[in-house]
Amino acid sequence: MSETILELKNVEASYGPVQALRGVSLTVKKGKSVTVLGANGAGKSTILKTISGIIDPSKGQIRFEGEEIQGRVPDWIVRRGIGHSPEGREVFALLSVEENLRMGAYTRSDKAGIASDLEMVYSYFPILRERAKQEAGLLSGGQQQMLAIARALLSRPKLMLMDEPSLGLSPLLTQEIFRIIGRINKEQGTTILLVEQNANMALEAGDYGYVLEVGRIVMEDTCARLAAKEDVQEFYLGMKAQGVRGQRRWKKKKQWR
Repeated sequence: MSETILELKNVEASYGPVQALRGVSLTVKKGKSVTVLGANGAGKSTILKTISGIIDPSKGQIRFEGEEIQGRVPDWIVRRGIGHSPEGREVFALLSVEENLRMGAYTRSDKAGIASDLEMVYSYFPILRERAKQEAGLLSGGQQQMLAIARALLSRPKLMLMDEPSLGLSPLLTQEIFRIIGRINKEQGTTILLVEQNANMALEAGDYGYVLEVGRIVMEDTCARLAAKEDVQEFYLGMKAQGVRGQRRWKKKKQWR
């Protein structure tokens, strides 16, 4: 059985008077891909922000490789081995693609290793090599998403936090992004914690999943079992109204993938 790399215990967090997380507990095993599903406003992004130090939890524990990290500043957490690809990409628009990538390696001083990792991310995202000298703000939405993921990889993370990587992308680009996420997980051995509204893609990509509603974990299981649960099919996969025919289409799609 894989060892635990990340553990949240009864984590609570708020934005002023509004409580966003209510006793969230979850576990991520080393080398696995874990997904968190939920509607807008459920608190999915807040989970990632509390892990990466952007938000301090008001209660609970966050352990990374057995060490408590809640309350630590973000750059310490990056150095510890956690990368974060944020919702909305948030690239440095006036910097070039390559400058953005090198910003991802700002905690590192190993020039040879950085050069090697640049080649690695260019192999995953060839378009970034082609646009290396171009301002990041001139990239398409899909290319900016690739840049955000690649930039986070330059920190050489043990755990990658990915927030809505398919947001605003076409179905074709979404498939490509998820294919690359799968390669990062399998080829690099990078553990993935993925927040995503596209439940179909997230459940196909993940090993284990959690369902978050109004700041609480209401369901957890392997992704295959979650995909078979009636509540998940109805509220996240849109299969209830389609009945048996819809379920057959889902099964067929899973086989095609």
